[in-house]
Amino acid sequence: LLETSPGVAEVTFVEKEPAERHTIISWEQKNSCVLPEDLKNFYLMTDGFQMTWSVKTDDTPMPLGSMVINSVSKLCRLGDSSMYTLPNAPTLADLEDDTDEEGNGEKPEKPHFDSRSLIFELDPCNGNGKVCLVYKQAKPVVSLDTEIWFLDRALYWHFLTKTFTAYYRLLITHLGLPQWQYAFTSYGVSPQAKQWFNMYKPITINTALLSEEADSFVNKLDPNKVFKSKNKTPVIKKKPPSQPAGSQKSHTSMTSSKTSSLAGNSSRK
Repeated sequence: LLETSPGVAEVTFVEKEPAERHTIISWEQKNSCVLPEDLKNFYLMTDGFQMTWSVKTDDTPMPLGSMVINSVSKLCRLGDSSMYTLPNAPTLADLEDDTDEEGNGEKPEKPHFDSRSLIFELDPCNGNGKVCLVYKQAKPVVSLDTEIWFLDRALYWHFLTKTFTAYYRLLITHLGLPQWQYAFTSYGVSPQAKQWFNMYKPITINTALLSEEADSFVNKLDPNKVFKSKNKTPVIKKKPPSQPAGSQKSHTSMTSSKTSSLAGNSSRK
């Protein structure tokens, strides 16, 4: 599908060997939790996922789409970073606020940066945030229930899906377009990213519009329409009624003779 899209070039898929079962067991023992069954089966087929593609601008490929799922070895717990090595340095747990809104019937409870939740990074999102595998209840025993959440650059949480399989489908459906995860936030994707969405995934970015009125959807960035030459209809102006050739010549000669006589009189004066 990508290779047949207009302007797409250099579609690269990195094939990876299946993860060893003992590697998965070691990860579970190290982190004191059990991987979800669908994610475990995924790793037993391929140890991670990576697919990238570019678009041609002035015959120069520019990287655009990126679909990444970290391997088991890179499925690291959020906050286990050597960045802060100084004593009393701030941590993610310091961001916890007891006044945060808890989940209700419509919105699920958000993950916690402290020991109440276990959070693992699935996708670094090219620095635009992090897609995380979240164990909502880590105390007193880690629950088997997991969810997929998106952590934006401002460290706010946004719910994506309940299962890894559902998230994997979202990843493929959005073609790895930049900042596609922000379509599931209250503030949406950036204007620049929206242009790419309109070009390659117009139905995805206009789902609300489609649900209201199907006939109102128009792909404003259709390449076939953008680069199509427009033929302007010539405007026909009404001409004044034409005079006979003889009368037109006599009128011209009379005008010229009057002009010359006036010029002669002025020169005599």
